[in-house]
Amino acid sequence: MDKIHFQSMGFFGHHGCLDFEQEQGQRFLVDLTMSLDLRPAGQSDHLDDTVNYALVFDCVRVVMEKERYDLIEAVAERIATRLLTNFPRLQEVSVLVKKPNAPVDGDFDYVAVEITRTR
Repeated sequence: MDKIHFQSMGFFGHHGCLDFEQEQGQRFLVDLTMSLDLRPAGQSDHLDDTVNYALVFDCVRVVMEKERYDLIEAVAERIATRLLTNFPRLQEVSVLVKKPNAPVDGDFDYVAVEITRTR
C-alpha cells in the first residue's frame, strides 16, 4: 500500500486532564501516515485521484484547535475517525500526537500516543 506522510503539524490546543491545560492550552505536534492506492493519481496527475493535503490539514486542525479532550489518546482516535470518514480513498491511517510540554517532572522531548486504524 502506498503512503502519504505529514510530519510535525503544529497546533495550539486545550487538551489535558489538568485544569490549567484546559484553560491555558499548549502546543501539540501531529504526524500522520495515510495509506491508500496512489497509482490512479500517479497515472492521471489529478487531485481527485488522491487526498487533498490542505483538506487533511484542516480536518486535523479542527480536532486540535476547536475541540477539547482530557487524553491525547482521545485526540488521536478522533483524528483517525475523522480522516477515515472524510476521505474514502484512505484505507489506513496512523496518527502520532506529541505533547512536548506534558506536565511531567522530568527531562524529555515529548510524550506521545500513536494509533493505527484501518477501514
